[in-house]
Amino acid sequence: MKYLSIKNGPQNVSAVIQGCMRMPALTREEAAKVIRTAFDCGINFFDHATCYGENGEAETRFAEAFPLTGIRREDIVLQSKCGLCFDRNEFDWTKENILSSVDDSLRRLKTDHLDTLLLHRPDLLFEPEAVAAAFDALEQAGKVRFFGVSNLMPMQIELLKKYVKQPLQINQVQLSLEQSQLIDQALYMNNKTTDFSVSRDGSALDYCRLHDITVQAWSPLQYGMFGGSFIDNPQFPELNRVLAEIAEREQVSKAAVAIAWILRHPANMQAIIGTMNPAHITDICAACDVKLSHHDWYTLYLASGKFLP
Repeated sequence: MKYLSIKNGPQNVSAVIQGCMRMPALTREEAAKVIRTAFDCGINFFDHATCYGENGEAETRFAEAFPLTGIRREDIVLQSKCGLCFDRNEFDWTKENILSSVDDSLRRLKTDHLDTLLLHRPDLLFEPEAVAAAFDALEQAGKVRFFGVSNLMPMQIELLKKYVKQPLQINQVQLSLEQSQLIDQALYMNNKTTDFSVSRDGSALDYCRLHDITVQAWSPLQYGMFGGSFIDNPQFPELNRVLAEIAEREQVSKAAVAIAWILRHPANMQAIIGTMNPAHITDICAACDVKLSHHDWYTLYLASGKFLP
């Protein structure tokens, strides 16, 4: 496993994060096997959100399963996200909702603190002063150690930073070989012949690198927003051909190569995996042992359907 330290945040955290969104579908024993397998593979970072499962069921199942693993709470990083309120069909960054969401997460996770809390997607009505007040209260009460955001553009982060005194050191955003606009939009700048030139995130990756904000890549094996996996998908024959070629050379799975492509980037990102299959977790974690050359990286990029202008 590869480890990194987040500036002003958790230290020595795994480059691969175990996402827990699909955990409600598992029994307590199955969930324990997922957690233990991830941990044995070197993963010490587990990602949750208040909206994962009905009434936060992903957090509940994790807490039910965790005692069966024999892992100590202090040996893992627990992250959760708040702000998405699907029961009300709105996003909510009010002080009251942030505080109550954290209390609910702590109760469900059966812990006295979150290592990191992320604001999920932007509340279009958010008041940065209210967010700042909520973060102060959570920090002073010892309920949250570190703070960050998810799916935010640079100027939204700047607005928050004007009021929030805690460092915002994580931005969780979508990135995969197929959904690579976070990385490559600059390549097509000022090019009217392709939609690849459209800036959809306000140079979020460059901003995060400039400000020492760690990027966490969600859906690293997906195409579209929630289209499914491109691994072994007949819609992506050339990409799977190249993935298979490098996978055979490195003696790993194609999924591991796809994750290695993200980890190869010098931004020193983390990749969130969502599989609940212990064998797949083991396979994917081998990504940290894959050595992609500069040429390998570009070969995979072009195989995903891109071109060089």
